[in-house]
Amino acid sequence: MGSKLANIKLDEEEFVGMMEKIIGNMKNLQNSPPMHVPQESLTADMMIEYLKPVTKPNGPLEVRKIEYVEGRANLIIDLPAAKKTDRYVSFIGSHMDAVPADPEGWSVDPFKLTRKGDKIFGRGVTDCSGHVAMETMFMKQLAESGVELNFNLCIIFIANEENSSLSGIGIDELEKHGELEKLKTGPVYWVDSADFGPTLGTAGMACWKVHVKGKKFHSGLPHKGINALECANATVRYLQKKFFDKYPPHEMEKKYKFVTSSSMKPTQIHVPAGGINQIPGECTIKGDIRFLPFYDWDELREYMLEISKNIPLNELECMGASRYELPDENLQAEISFEFFDNAYLGVAVDLESKGHKILHSAIDKHHKGGAKPFALTGSLPIIAELKKAGFDTQITGFGRMDAYHAIDEYGYISDFAEAMKILAEIVHQSNY
Repeated sequence: MGSKLANIKLDEEEFVGMMEKIIGNMKNLQNSPPMHVPQESLTADMMIEYLKPVTKPNGPLEVRKIEYVEGRANLIIDLPAAKKTDRYVSFIGSHMDAVPADPEGWSVDPFKLTRKGDKIFGRGVTDCSGHVAMETMFMKQLAESGVELNFNLCIIFIANEENSSLSGIGIDELEKHGELEKLKTGPVYWVDSADFGPTLGTAGMACWKVHVKGKKFHSGLPHKGINALECANATVRYLQKKFFDKYPPHEMEKKYKFVTSSSMKPTQIHVPAGGINQIPGECTIKGDIRFLPFYDWDELREYMLEISKNIPLNELECMGASRYELPDENLQAEISFEFFDNAYLGVAVDLESKGHKILHSAIDKHHKGGAKPFALTGSLPIIAELKKAGFDTQITGFGRMDAYHAIDEYGYISDFAEAMKILAEIVHQSNY
């Protein structure tokens, strides 16, 4: 690696100071509307201020803050090539929002950075503010170094990554407005994974809902009611069996090192308020399907909707005196199944591309554990669509997988220090 790039390294105290400011705003970066609507511009403005000394006209960087919704910024940072070229290398996907945190159960304050030696705690440390801080510091040092690139380097921090119910805010809107098109000329490194990897693949994700309308009645007379909660659970089991029969483990899983196969599972349940001695007359169960990128979403969607149209009540598990039909009253359980929110598509990266080989080499050289490729059934926005459109999309990340969305979310300063060296190595190997 050239001397200018070799001198790039994480300033530990500066990194911690920046993280203290970002995590200090984290209450306003939680993403779960309508209760929590993040204000990503808080972080974007902080990064803009930090980069001012090296942003035009003071330095070589070009920085643009793009808000499609007020207060919800995306941030684009460009370091132009020494000589005009259409070629790009880009790091995108690190996001400025985070999942909500309930302080109950945390051993530290999730909205204040806590440091214990090399380890830092706080909501968003791993997912994904640690990446935002590190990449911003990287771009500043790169700009200060005076290194001449024969490609344009672009970093994009995005809004609204943690929520699929709203669109027109983040990466989807950037793509719609043509902000990503120029990146097609070189590898696109999506920096929002963990454990270095590289990550070879992700799963698609679709949210679903089962709603059952039954008959509310006294629990001492279960044969007189239609237990919507019981029927909803049985319906989910029926649909799960159909799903797992149709979408079993795939033969490509081993090649891409997926940690688990496709899955369908419930994650939320709701019944109207009532006494414990009442059979509920309505129940809604929500959950998600995670499907490997080797399965087609349109086909999967149509299959699940088709089999849910006429679910045979006599095939649903029914215990004791419970009933899902009351012939004397001409009543039966009313069952509906639907998908909601926008589905994410999974991606399997191109293992033969130059971008992948550079990423693997850089991680292997600068990560103490070496390169250990894997794939996971987490989901990422738009990356599959980018690959389909001709982008060389690759995936990595430097937080900790077991800290994602977790209580006491954490990361290691030393991991982000290695990450900065890896980014410098990617730039070095790409600068041909």
